[in-house]
Amino acid sequence: MTFKSVCLTSIIALTAGQAMADMSFNRIASFATALNNSDAAAASSAEIIGASADGNTLIYTDSPLGVVGLIDITDAAQPQPKGSVDMGGEPTSVTVIGNTAFVAVNTSASYVEPSGKLVSVNLADGSITGECDLGGQPDSTAHTDAGDLVAVAIENERDEEFGDGRVGQQPAGFMVTVGIEDETLKCDSLVRIDVTGLTDIAPEDPEPEFVDVNANGEIAVTLQENNAIVVLNADGSVQSAFSAGSVDLENIDATDERGALLFTESQSGRLREPDGLQWIDNDHFMIANEGDMDGGSRSITVFHKDGTLVWESGNTFETPIIQAGHYPDKRSDAKGVEPEGMEIARFGDTTYAFILSERSSTVSVYDVTDAANPVFKQVLPSGISPEGVIAIPSRNLFATANELDLGEDGGARAHVMIYALQDAPAAYPQLTSEGADQLIGWGAISGMVAGEDGMIYAVNDSFYGFQPRIFTIDPSQTPARIVSALDVTRAGHPAQKLDMEGITTDGKGGFWVASEGNSDKLVPHAIYHVKADGEIKEEIALPAELLANEVRYGFEGITMIGDTLWMAVQREWADDQKGFVKLVAYNTDSGEWGAVSYPLDAADAGWVGLSEIVAHGDYVYFVERDNQIGSAARIKQITRVAASEMVAAPLGGELAVVTKEVVYDLIPDLAANGGYVVDKIEGLAITADGTVYVSTDNDGVDDSSGETFFWSVGQF
Repeated sequence: MTFKSVCLTSIIALTAGQAMADMSFNRIASFATALNNSDAAAASSAEIIGASADGNTLIYTDSPLGVVGLIDITDAAQPQPKGSVDMGGEPTSVTVIGNTAFVAVNTSASYVEPSGKLVSVNLADGSITGECDLGGQPDSTAHTDAGDLVAVAIENERDEEFGDGRVGQQPAGFMVTVGIEDETLKCDSLVRIDVTGLTDIAPEDPEPEFVDVNANGEIAVTLQENNAIVVLNADGSVQSAFSAGSVDLENIDATDERGALLFTESQSGRLREPDGLQWIDNDHFMIANEGDMDGGSRSITVFHKDGTLVWESGNTFETPIIQAGHYPDKRSDAKGVEPEGMEIARFGDTTYAFILSERSSTVSVYDVTDAANPVFKQVLPSGISPEGVIAIPSRNLFATANELDLGEDGGARAHVMIYALQDAPAAYPQLTSEGADQLIGWGAISGMVAGEDGMIYAVNDSFYGFQPRIFTIDPSQTPARIVSALDVTRAGHPAQKLDMEGITTDGKGGFWVASEGNSDKLVPHAIYHVKADGEIKEEIALPAELLANEVRYGFEGITMIGDTLWMAVQREWADDQKGFVKLVAYNTDSGEWGAVSYPLDAADAGWVGLSEIVAHGDYVYFVERDNQIGSAARIKQITRVAASEMVAAPLGGELAVVTKEVVYDLIPDLAANGGYVVDKIEGLAITADGTVYVSTDNDGVDDSSGETFFWSVGQF
């Protein structure tokens, strides 16, 4: 075997003030919030995030545990836990002045009895140094550049189970400012600012959501459910108040959970209902239009502080996210990718906006140096459901707080993720449909095969049950490009009841596809012969000898040796010895079935199974993996078996056990992406010259960060 390793680029962040031309943000580290918990199994979260003045300490709110967590990022690539501080309630936001964090804490007894406090925390030792009663339930916080005042949005949020979840529920929200002197709370300076009577929607019940303060001390706040924005002067008087308006959207996916991505629909008069807001300069701010009650224009917008609309992204905010495979089909009807939190900060001579998309788990980066003409720069992966973001320009860093913790279900934990501005190309996405003739949405990439034309062909799995597709990938580009998508059809319509997990070429321009199957959902275990135009030519059902022992986990790959198709079964079926799975053979000439047995590595936790099979040269290669994520992942590897051992015995009898060899450990490559180690390595393709490509399945961005990694591990 000839093996040529591919070096992963080692990149070092530049210090502030260096040239910003051809710069990119790349993720360099992630921190699981469970590392700060005395009970590591307890569900936790990271929602809103701040940083100390020196940029060496991060603080994030963790509402499930009622604490704020601290992270030492002196070495930003190796974040270390600094423990947590009990807040005596639910922390909702944090802003930092110098070395002191000011944390808004919800202590409400009920929706009709809202209460809260502002707590100051010393970031050096985690001690609580002060506390002020806010008189209501707080949401977000912000402070002046001078560090002499904290503004708090008192939302007094509505009960979504009462009155059809409409606004118009008392008590009304309001704004609060609290003076700060030498990083110390001055509770006697607290000012309550009335913002009722300023909106067209429920003027008696404003719900302040997100607040920011510009260099002049002017305070801008979104009233999300009221679809409005209020700008306050430094003295708390109202400077302007105006509707956030609505957007007409074209070429969007506006249908919920149909198992297909079709960007052919429209919505008119979609209220913006903004969440995040940040000043770009002293006259302009950007809003993220999440929607919460009726709205969600899935866009970002720039306003002048007098209410003049300056710039609107429309559907273009979604486009790079769609192309990167992060579009969340299960939420598409309501809010699309759901922009929510944001941060705007100046790095060198460039002002960047970092916009979080909660449901796509991404960060979109824009150059907003010219407030009237934002320019998209890149899309980055984040943890699941990013909620907060903080920039640290002095260190060329920013960090995101990602709230969803799926640890109880064996999934990814909540994470804080750290990114650096580098003199280097963007490391993500590694696979995109940018540049295709039409907008191609994609996800849940499963099996792959290398074609003789230099392309890689890949299938999506049953997550897109109404849009089974074969994607053509050009791996010669960086990032690799999906250049076309072919629908798999029956009688000219997208084929139903498929769970495509493997693909190989038939040597005649068509394909053989393996469907894993799921009898509980009436999806058959089967092999399909697909013509070059995508039409299913032939369906081959599994023989009774196999089906008598079936379980949920079926074929996870298909390859061809001569006239024989070989399929890898992911996990043990009922007649398999524990730790052994079948490699099933089907002779396309004779119709005969057979199998050999493959020995799996033992699992430390969960299970171990096969995800792919590819014949190349004198060997057959496999992806063998456990189903673990992050630090629990132990087995993500490429193995091989000599082709000479692939001699099928008849089904129902004793099967020969093949001898496997581990040839590549994939965990270091996955860890090098700066996030947690993902679970599903599902695709493997080997070109004629032996170049090996690997890909991951992002589960259709459902309870997943949506990240897809596609890379070469060298040559075999």
